[in-house]
Amino acid sequence: MSLRSVGVELPCRCIETESKRIGRHIERVELIPANSHCEDTEIIATLKKTGQEVCLDPNAPWVKNMINHFIAK
Repeated sequence: MSLRSVGVELPCRCIETESKRIGRHIERVELIPANSHCEDTEIIATLKKTGQEVCLDPNAPWVKNMINHFIAK
């Protein structure tokens, strides 16, 4: 769950991450590197059907593969 999607602004946007594979439901991915406001790398996916933002677990193997795939393009 991304807090920005419910109108809350905090230093880190993700309070929970999803590690379950949801790759085919993703429309867009936003990668936010660790910075002075948040020490965690955040990966936020927007879902195709609902537009909901979901925070992905950056340590999940399928998420790592997806990010490497996008970087290679």
